[in-house]
Amino acid sequence: MTNAQPAVGSPRAIRLSALAYGGDYNPDQWSEETWIEDARLMKEAGVNIVSLPVFSWPQLERTPGEFDFGWLDRVIDILWEAGIAIDLATATATPPAWLVRAHPEMLPHNVDGQRLEFGSRQAYCPSSPVWKSNVARMTRVMAERYGNHPGLALWHISNEYGDHISRCWCPASAAHFRQWLEARYGTIEGLNEAWGTTVWGQRYTEWSHIEPPRTASGPINPTQQLDFERFSSDALLELFQLEIDVLREVTPDIAVTTNFMSLLRDLNYWDFAAVEDLVTDDAYPDPADDTSHVGAALNYSLMRSLKGGQPWLLLEQAPSAVSWRDINVPKAPGQMRIMSLHAIAHGSDGAMFFQWRQAKFGTEKFHSAMLGHRGEASRSFQETKAFGAELKKLEPVRGTRVRASVALVVDWDSWWGSSAPDSLPSQRLKWADQARAWNAALFALGHTVDVVKATGPFDGYELVVVPNLYMVDQAQADALTAFVERGGRLLVGPFSGVVDPTEKVHAGGAPGPLRELLGVEVDEHWPIPDAEHGTITLAENGASFQTSIFSEWIDAASGTEVLASYADGELDGRPAITRRAHGSGAAWYVSAVVESAALEAVLRDALSEIGQPSRSTTHLDLEVVTRSDGETDFTFVLNHGRETITVELPVEMHGDLAMACRDLLTGEAVGATLTLPRFGAAVIAHPSLDEAPFITLVSAN
Repeated sequence: MTNAQPAVGSPRAIRLSALAYGGDYNPDQWSEETWIEDARLMKEAGVNIVSLPVFSWPQLERTPGEFDFGWLDRVIDILWEAGIAIDLATATATPPAWLVRAHPEMLPHNVDGQRLEFGSRQAYCPSSPVWKSNVARMTRVMAERYGNHPGLALWHISNEYGDHISRCWCPASAAHFRQWLEARYGTIEGLNEAWGTTVWGQRYTEWSHIEPPRTASGPINPTQQLDFERFSSDALLELFQLEIDVLREVTPDIAVTTNFMSLLRDLNYWDFAAVEDLVTDDAYPDPADDTSHVGAALNYSLMRSLKGGQPWLLLEQAPSAVSWRDINVPKAPGQMRIMSLHAIAHGSDGAMFFQWRQAKFGTEKFHSAMLGHRGEASRSFQETKAFGAELKKLEPVRGTRVRASVALVVDWDSWWGSSAPDSLPSQRLKWADQARAWNAALFALGHTVDVVKATGPFDGYELVVVPNLYMVDQAQADALTAFVERGGRLLVGPFSGVVDPTEKVHAGGAPGPLRELLGVEVDEHWPIPDAEHGTITLAENGASFQTSIFSEWIDAASGTEVLASYADGELDGRPAITRRAHGSGAAWYVSAVVESAALEAVLRDALSEIGQPSRSTTHLDLEVVTRSDGETDFTFVLNHGRETITVELPVEMHGDLAMACRDLLTGEAVGATLTLPRFGAAVIAHPSLDEAPFITLVSAN
């Protein structure tokens, strides 16, 4: 096995010469005889990399300072002899019982101040000095022992940060929080000014008086809560960086990662991705939800965008059923394949699973695996083995990048701030719901999105969508304004530009520093009660659409077009959707939560202005994503549904003999139309076009 070239934009890359295929492996649950059998079956299934030993600290260090690496040495050697590389975990995902019992103060506390007991995973406070010192010690031991092993392809730090413990309210966290605040604000008066502590007599005179926002007598200062969200993300980032520093010192040439959990509220992944070499993700779309791939597309867009479009890796998915939903529906035949191809289409350089061999005991014994309880006879093994062979046909795709001309803004400060309890116009307006709704509308229109920060960069994008930017500073406003001035189209959703980074309402109200760009002023936020809805009407054609959850009383400035107005209730006749020309571009403001058809109508108009096509008839089962190396495009045409669909390829892909294209999966040439069965897919290789090809639906039956 030879090493691959480093991924573009990273000085270190996974040491693997093919698309990654494999999964989590837990050899400490099995005998050595089984290890040998597993290596044989892995090779038969096309596995070339596995993740281990994620939760094995207690097996590696059975008592303090007394290590037993013999079994792990043997496992790694067996796998490497079979040509299987290792995504080697630092084994710091959870502490051993002996460490917890020696130092119970390192256990996390909940918001009520109750200490959580040992018995699950992630039984630690991220700020605990004892935990951090032992994590650094264990990481160094692992790095010094295995850093030179030829099978080491990637360092896997911890596991799913924030999955069980993303916030801790213990005394150690309180002390760490105070240090973080002092570094942020400098003086206690600076903190009082930022937090607005003249409200409700909350002024502080000593740093020691500040505590985390535990359960209190009533609503808690929203800026204190926001800063605790920021701090908590940073506390885990600090823990992550601690391990990175050790690994950089001992093994400077080996890439590092930690597995993300898709679009996760609790951690600012922009910050985490900035310090690692490879973004990896754990993704578990619900096979019982026929539209789960739409949300997964946004998750994958985030993963590839976190490092500027660099290929990422799907490190975990389920071969079939998971074990943690109320009802755990298995993946239908062919569904694992289409879900794997979906991630690869969106920039993943491989498809991996949790886990290799299905457990016989423990919490995840009913979680599916590549090798099910029936062994080689299991359906999951037969399907993953078949896909392992098929994956080799997609080798030309490795290292290429996804093409997109539309970007969607993801901002964790706005997500955190707009979800603070007890201080908002409505608790029903959810940042993530709005992000997914806008992405779903773009998906329905046939467009792949990238994800960006509110400050950009916006180079290469013609349309930027901001579902919600509750919290806006001047730098963000300036970046968005500059994008529009040079010809971009910007769409902004409701409850945006409301406060600054310290939770203070902008002078003059929303949309604050976006006011001139959008050409509107928000007089009042007007939430819509549960089970009720409103109506808006388009000025152009009188089409009506429903609103729900949230709306706003806005005034449009002179020169701002009113594209839609409210058509009932107290807002009847007032502007609802506006457009304002600015520089060479234009900015839209959508002041309500509107149904998908309304979002599609607004987006269709914006896309038309920049010369981008959109589907006139939406069909969520069809998805088209293009990856490219600059010379060759690889266009994935995916049928996520259970009905056969037929699509029409644009003439530039098939009309000229010089532009003949072929499906990598079948090796056959592709004509003017393409028919895909249920869960069917094609990966069409063709000379690179000026624009990613736009493929339309002909029929579905």
